[in-house]
Amino acid sequence: MRDRVCVATVTWARGEGEQQLLRTSLLRLAETGLIIVVSDRDSGPAFRDFLQSLPQFRVVPPGGPSLVGQVQASLTAAANTGADFILYTESDKDAFFADGLTVFLDRVDLQPRTGAAIAARSDASFSTFPTLQRFTERTINELCARFIGTPGDYSYGPFVLNRKLVPGILGLAPDVGWGWRHFLFGTAVRLGYTVTHLVGDYPCPPDQREENDAEQIHRVRQLAQNIQGLLLSTTIAGTPQ
Repeated sequence: MRDRVCVATVTWARGEGEQQLLRTSLLRLAETGLIIVVSDRDSGPAFRDFLQSLPQFRVVPPGGPSLVGQVQASLTAAANTGADFILYTESDKDAFFADGLTVFLDRVDLQPRTGAAIAARSDASFSTFPTLQRFTERTINELCARFIGTPGDYSYGPFVLNRKLVPGILGLAPDVGWGWRHFLFGTAVRLGYTVTHLVGDYPCPPDQREENDAEQIHRVRQLAQNIQGLLLSTTIAGTPQ
């Protein structure tokens, strides 16, 4: 199964602390032995040298100065590796890489009509996240259940997607931001693919359980982007590929 999957991720290390965090988590991700495509945004030459030093990493420039541009570049390059499926993940998921990734990948059912298999938090894990984050993520999860038709946790982060869905995100505007994920999930179902949730124990890291003002603003902005992406997916004609 692993020979049918590669990884796509993005990085943006805005200081020494973030660089160290990402170095630790990406070294853990490298232990999977999978091909890993990463699009880096202005993290500096030292960090890019680190990425390029990892043998299975392929570093690609972003398609534009935004998260969407990074995602479009990394997923396009990942699809071009020939892998049938792509594991997309944020690059700072060290706990998931250490304790959950192998089990998650082993549970994914890679069928021709598999659109997205999403790593989902158990109720107990979800309860460990900050209050406002739970509110915004519960809101988009409930909207996704209504518009996509499958209830579950759409907001934890890592998921496996069918490479045939990648072209659909290439026309997204930068302001969709994190909503690219919910656009993809909604599009997958409208095109006749399955979207499933694989529940696991993925608690919030202890050092991320407090929210300051900036983080709360980020969560509300992220919710707006997620809703925008979900609404855009409803405009896709439902023609199976």
